[in-house]
Amino acid sequence: MRNLNCSVWRGPGNSRTAGHGKSRWRGLTARSLAAAALLLALTGAAAAQAPGPPSAGEPLTLKRAIELALRNSHEMAFARLQQKVAEKSAMISKADFLPSLYAGSGAAYTNGIPQTPGGSAPSVFDVSYTQQIFNPPLKGQARELQERISAQKFEVEKARDTVILNTASAYLELGKVRHSLELLGKERQSAQRILDVTSERLSEGLELPIEATKAQLSTARIEKRILELEGREDFLETNLRSMTGLPEDQPIQVNTEELPASAEQPVATLVGQALANNASLKEAEAERRGRELRLKGERGGRLPSLQLVGIYSLLTKFNNYGLFYNHFQPHNVNFGVQIQVPLFSAHTIAAISLATTNLKVAEMDLQNQRSELSAEVRRQVHLTRERDAGREVARLELQLAQQNLSVLQAQYQEGRLSLRDLEKARLEESDRWMDFLNAGFERQRAELELLRATGQIAQVFQ
Repeated sequence: MRNLNCSVWRGPGNSRTAGHGKSRWRGLTARSLAAAALLLALTGAAAAQAPGPPSAGEPLTLKRAIELALRNSHEMAFARLQQKVAEKSAMISKADFLPSLYAGSGAAYTNGIPQTPGGSAPSVFDVSYTQQIFNPPLKGQARELQERISAQKFEVEKARDTVILNTASAYLELGKVRHSLELLGKERQSAQRILDVTSERLSEGLELPIEATKAQLSTARIEKRILELEGREDFLETNLRSMTGLPEDQPIQVNTEELPASAEQPVATLVGQALANNASLKEAEAERRGRELRLKGERGGRLPSLQLVGIYSLLTKFNNYGLFYNHFQPHNVNFGVQIQVPLFSAHTIAAISLATTNLKVAEMDLQNQRSELSAEVRRQVHLTRERDAGREVARLELQLAQQNLSVLQAQYQEGRLSLRDLEKARLEESDRWMDFLNAGFERQRAELELLRATGQIAQVFQ
């Protein structure tokens, strides 16, 4: 190996070996370039698949909004960092079962038998080796922290579901608010025409002043509702931009989206899905398993522990070894197995008691979460069905108002109805439209909460 290195680096010393080295260098360079090209291609493909913001004039779909929010979410990033913290903590606990080497040096004055405060002989230089082979309490701690990693993964899922819920709610409400503003714009026109007709009839002495006041009040109420919805629209746009990372100067165009009707499934099926898929419940189960493993490890503390130990020491005669020992040897190596048998350990008894209590707390918390989740899913199912029924009532009321408006329009064209009565019917029809939009959005919100409770919200939108 020494000759090969000299010939490669010196070059002219051996042309055959140098040529062989250059050939190897060219082969490594070609392989490196090929690997770099493949990495760039994969990176470009991943970047192409990553969701990007919509172009100007292109509507923002609900699915893309959720993809952008998940990619831009600070909550998701924080949850992933917490997961990494759990992984690093588990690695620290596992390190006790891996080899550990320590080197040290020092100097000490000796008067009497050579001995350090730790009990070992004073040495100029030493290297020690330790590794746990069998230690149930430490193993139980490592396994508990490993389950904490699983629990933290479910925290990431909970953060993901929360981001999806908030993004979908803001998106759907923004669409509802904008549609309501369009309807209120038409109501404003109808109310203004009613006010004009009433004012004209009042000036002619054909109406009482109270009718003009009623018309003015109706117009003022519509203006107030417009201002409220414009403020809500601005808030929802700002919130949606913050979640998705869209620039301030890019307009947001939303579409009308429909959600799957999961409440139509049997209640028992939805409860079963929640018990199997809910992230909070899975996190509680992981916590219970971790504490169960910790208790098992603490109970194993009654058993002997086994540890590999070794030490190399470089001694000097400065510490008067020749006065107390028949033979002096500067280089010393000790390697073997250290076994500790616990005859009585108050620490082990206390640790078992604490682990038992913690396990009971985790089991009770898991049982409570199961009961609460089952009740919550049943409540959400019934609430969603109620919202669905309310939406159907609003749809029929809207249909009735539209049919009534058609009849009154025909009467107005025949000269049998005044313009004011026709505009009042249009206001009524517009109000029923807004009731229908509100009922539809309330039904969608209930559906989103049900999807999150059953653990299905990510499957629907991803």
